[in-house]
Amino acid sequence: MYTPLNSIGKVSLMMDLIAQKQRALGSNLANMDTPGYVRRDINFQTYLGSMNSPLETKLSEKLGPSAILEERDYDEINPAQELIAIQENAILYSMATRRMSNIITEMKTVINVGK
Repeated sequence: MYTPLNSIGKVSLMMDLIAQKQRALGSNLANMDTPGYVRRDINFQTYLGSMNSPLETKLSEKLGPSAILEERDYDEINPAQELIAIQENAILYSMATRRMSNIITEMKTVINVGK
């Protein structure tokens, strides 16, 4: 059953996961010249895919397989790839904030209609 409060929780969780990914990508850029640094990434396609919403499904298709911090040992960090991933992540965050705004607008409408 759809409830606005349930949707707020889901979108809030999405925004938190996207923020974690942004921190991991920023850390990769900041430490790209650090000897022995291991690249980090957050993937959470499976986690978001279970939320049964078109927005979460679209996000899950873009973001990867699971909600875990992955550390991968690469030869070197490609700054161009990291910057592209940061931009994509920023777009996903923007989508999530728009969804949150829509939920709040729906709740305001219901409150005003009930007056």
